[in-house]
Amino acid sequence: MSCSAGERDLHKDRIRLAAQMILDSFQVVALTGAGISVESGIPDFRSPGGLWSRYDPLLYGTYESFIHHPERFWEMARELNPLLEGAEPNPAHYALAELEKLGKCRAVITQNIDHLHQRAGSTEVLELHGTHRTGHCMSCGRVFTLEEMKELSAGGERVAYCPQDQALIKPDVVFFGEPLDSRVLARAAELASTSDLMLVIGCSLEVYPAAALPEYTKRRGGRLIFFNTVSTCHDQLADLVCLGRAGENLPAVVEAYKKLAGIR
Repeated sequence: MSCSAGERDLHKDRIRLAAQMILDSFQVVALTGAGISVESGIPDFRSPGGLWSRYDPLLYGTYESFIHHPERFWEMARELNPLLEGAEPNPAHYALAELEKLGKCRAVITQNIDHLHQRAGSTEVLELHGTHRTGHCMSCGRVFTLEEMKELSAGGERVAYCPQDQALIKPDVVFFGEPLDSRVLARAAELASTSDLMLVIGCSLEVYPAAALPEYTKRRGGRLIFFNTVSTCHDQLADLVCLGRAGENLPAVVEAYKKLAGIR
């Protein structure tokens, strides 16, 4: 369905307002969720047809299940890893990296494990839920790259064990029931608490503790802009809601910001 002229004008007004809010802000931080990577071909795990609709998270995604049945994780990894490796950053990732280069986006806090923000050029990326790109031996602590884990697991056909002591290799993703890295979480809370504008992108704000971070910004008198494809039950927290594809809206906001700031 095409948009009416009034809807298009309202959308342009929101883009301009978002750009003005960035211009007026001293420190901007971004919080991203699965929605930003959907446009890179990585389905939201919780959406219909997503990973959790085919792999019961209680059997495949908990820390306890990994310890007792690691073969289940590696079975799932056969599907997940090629999906993550084949994905490319989309315009939304590049827009955030450009905002950083322009001196406006202090950091990206992400719930994603796909490394796309770093590949797009963002330098301070806080991965709340870890990364699929490394793992470690649960006994000696030796770090393994993704390529090494793929080789040791035969592409997910078997459990990956440390060649030094035959202990389990755990990928550096945060499983359900596993605590987040306290240092990463503390830094994310610090950034949320000291920023006067947070861009919340592709987040339904249903997963804690990440979902609490926008409240830190609001508590210090900061503002929130939500970029999602659909409304969420938390939209009342936002000072501005921009609905639509992040890969279209974020670049438009950055361009509008540059125009307002007199940047060519």
